[in-house]
Amino acid sequence: MRRLSRLIAPLMVLALFVAACGGDEGAEEPDGTSAEGGESPEGATGASCALDEVDGDLNLYNWSEYLDPELVTAFEEQYAVDVVEDFYESNEALLAQMQAGAVYDLIVPSDYMVGIMIQNGLLAPVNDEAVPNLSNLLARFTELPYDPGPEYSAAYQYGTTGLGVNVSVVGEDFPRSWALIFDPELTADFPGGVSVLNDPREAMGAALKYLGYSLNDTDLEHLQEATDTISGNIEHIATFDSDQYDEALVAGEVAVSHGYSGNMIIGIGEAENPDDYEYILPEEGATLWIDNMAVPANAEHPCTAFTFMNYILDAGNGATLTNWNYYGTPNEAAMEGVDQEVLDFYAPTFEAEGLEIIEDTGDYEINFTDYLAQAKG
Repeated sequence: MRRLSRLIAPLMVLALFVAACGGDEGAEEPDGTSAEGGESPEGATGASCALDEVDGDLNLYNWSEYLDPELVTAFEEQYAVDVVEDFYESNEALLAQMQAGAVYDLIVPSDYMVGIMIQNGLLAPVNDEAVPNLSNLLARFTELPYDPGPEYSAAYQYGTTGLGVNVSVVGEDFPRSWALIFDPELTADFPGGVSVLNDPREAMGAALKYLGYSLNDTDLEHLQEATDTISGNIEHIATFDSDQYDEALVAGEVAVSHGYSGNMIIGIGEAENPDDYEYILPEEGATLWIDNMAVPANAEHPCTAFTFMNYILDAGNGATLTNWNYYGTPNEAAMEGVDQEVLDFYAPTFEAEGLEIIEDTGDYEINFTDYLAQAKG
């Protein structure tokens, strides 16, 4: 059992999904095209896969430190296949690879990116017959605005994006604010500086929130303000990192780290002195996200991918996954086996304010990437 210490985290508000995600962009029209004009991959790879069928090794493209290696080993042994895993740092990096023709059998895009990929015809529809464990998902995870149904994805895990704080460095009476990574007068006193996620929507979104705007603000003047906020503190931003931000925090390399709830809490819980750290959601608001499993339309081994999707959605495997990576499970059947401390941490309160899901902003999306590059210099 991982130790929890000094965790201050408003719990997830799943009731915000519909309000935060907006309308049903990319919904399929009767003629088989998406509402945005992209071709729907109806009848794409995997349509004839049977339950537990495998058609080759699994090439998995995932976020780092997100999948229990023992689950991978058990899957390989059960189905006599190998799992080859590559990693990406952001949804934008994932999209760029897929648009460039990269071939993977299973990917794990976040909410808004699922919608973008559907619109661009990059995903194959989920084969329900090959993934009967879809029925294990909580109802709130089966009617999501970015993929109604769902038709092209299955919820994997959910969580928040906040800040890990070394209290022994910043002091007990620190502001519960994004100022901890953006205010140069404050961060100048932090030995080692701070770490910010190397993710356009998360980094720019945090700066927008700090300024009082929405994560999904599409005013270029506001985005320039956010850019100036980041660049104005570049001297004290030690790194833009989406991989080892939690290790950097507990190793004393930075005083504050911007990162994802599960990784941050595990890092804090396994530190030699966990009482020195807190995970917080800044008072200005933060990101609530849902990651999803999806099979690319060009997958070479779609049947293996659907079998792995079904395997992860098994009640026991779902509990093992959540107990290992410390993220919220969308799997109702798995909850009986999830550690109570994890359930307590992620229990939805339907009361917290300021949490938003990142939305697809259409043609405006490229600005987040371009302006972050400008901010980094």
